[in-house]
Amino acid sequence: MRALLALEDGLILEGRSFTGPGETSGEVIFNTGMTGYQEVLTDPSYAGQMVAMTYPLMGNYGVNQEDVESHRIFVEGFIVKECCKTPSNWRAIASLPDYLAEQGVMGIEGIDTRALTRHLRLQGAKRGIISTEVGDPQALVERAKSLPSMEGQNLAEVVSPSGPYTWDGTRPQPATLAADGSYAWPGLAHGERGIRVLVYDFGIKWNILRLLQEQGMDLLVVPAGFTASQVRSVRPDAVFLSNGPGDPAALTGCIEQLTALTQEYPMAGICLGHQLLGHALGGSTFKLKFGHHGMNHPVKDLASGHIEVSSQNHGFCVDIDTLADVTLTHMNLNDNTLEGFAHNKLPVIAIQYHPEASPGPHDSRNFFRRFRNLAVTTSGIAAPAE
Repeated sequence: MRALLALEDGLILEGRSFTGPGETSGEVIFNTGMTGYQEVLTDPSYAGQMVAMTYPLMGNYGVNQEDVESHRIFVEGFIVKECCKTPSNWRAIASLPDYLAEQGVMGIEGIDTRALTRHLRLQGAKRGIISTEVGDPQALVERAKSLPSMEGQNLAEVVSPSGPYTWDGTRPQPATLAADGSYAWPGLAHGERGIRVLVYDFGIKWNILRLLQEQGMDLLVVPAGFTASQVRSVRPDAVFLSNGPGDPAALTGCIEQLTALTQEYPMAGICLGHQLLGHALGGSTFKLKFGHHGMNHPVKDLASGHIEVSSQNHGFCVDIDTLADVTLTHMNLNDNTLEGFAHNKLPVIAIQYHPEASPGPHDSRNFFRRFRNLAVTTSGIAAPAE
């Protein structure tokens, strides 16, 4: 079925829908991962975006129940050179086209993704529309121009859960109320007192929860609107801020709450959480030209000199020049943007990239151990056995 991809700057590419008729729109970006398309599709950080994969073949291993990073697909559209309709993998339970169509997400193939990627690298991420319903390219371009810009959008509150939940190792479970009216900690499976970590879910990937739990942490996950007073009421040992979509500067209410919490608890943040901590500490963020999206971005650990190959997905960045009283810990070797910092006086650490890196690579997973040690040292609780 013929489909058009139209960008706001006038670029028109013709392809074929492999999910049936329809129309969708969003910010068009590219991802450099060769595999991991199911993790990309279910990453809430991609809300509001249509993702073009630079690797030419997608779908050859199908989809399965184990590799999802949330409860549904969050990308607005999926753009590929070629989609494999008949997967070959022992874990596959469905094909990529069926998976997208079942959830009402458009997929388009036959696109020259090399040309599209080059265009986005030169011109920057663009608003765009995919349509099988409108055959007039210029009409689609005009409609793309009227789409909301990613700057100023508070998408984290859109994807954030409606209420607190706990993590049972595989799926979220509704949190229960304690006798005092606050939310109860789930307790570790073996009944011991774990490191009680309150996790803000701005669009979290489930592998973050898995890896926090592996570090002996007892998790209570809360929505973006959870206030500082509510945090105090459940008495956590530490606070963790997740990844998520949209413009961090738009979360003004959340930043105000986090500014207070940085003075009271050990804290760590990943991706959007990193950016929000930057704001909470008095810094600012800016939009990158075309963002960092993929599983092959080199990051330098400034303390050790080691290079980590990292998984990344962000369109905004903390401005190094606006941060005070922090030590820069990690830098991106492609464009020298900030990838991590630690506060000089407060127990606060943050990184911009994804150490949970599902499906990979796993170079950066020591960040979870760093957070564990920070929480144990600061709170003074007895650490669970490793």
